[in-house]
Amino acid sequence: MAKKEVEDYLTEGMYGIKLPKQGERNYFLGTLRERIVIALTIGQVMSDKGLHALEQEIQANKGATLLFNGKISSRFLKEEKSLANKYNIPFTVVTNEEADTDIGAVLTYDYAIDKEDIFMQEELETVEKKEPNKTSFKDKLKKLLR
Repeated sequence: MAKKEVEDYLTEGMYGIKLPKQGERNYFLGTLRERIVIALTIGQVMSDKGLHALEQEIQANKGATLLFNGKISSRFLKEEKSLANKYNIPFTVVTNEEADTDIGAVLTYDYAIDKEDIFMQEELETVEKKEPNKTSFKDKLKKLLR
């Protein structure tokens, strides 16, 4: 182990001890990716799109903790906080003005679980739902031949 210089002691005193993967911790509201069950973006939290997925994960992971981004107004967090209270999940609002993140909420453990897919997938609308009036050439031909 290398000797600590005076500058190292001064830096630790002013800014705290350097933690490994500090960039990852800033992005995921103070936790590491390997500990996360599900992560929702700010948009998903504000529009309540991830509410159902979050509830399912809370039910399956009773020992987890919920972290919220402090940059989101509390009026957008009402539903998520009521879910946490309903299932007795502790939650914390994390405010870090220095960190720039698009993560709005994270369900996490104190230890690594190494879940592969932590982000909620947006529900994609099918082409039929977007354009119900368009019919293909094949459908038009079938209609004519009837």
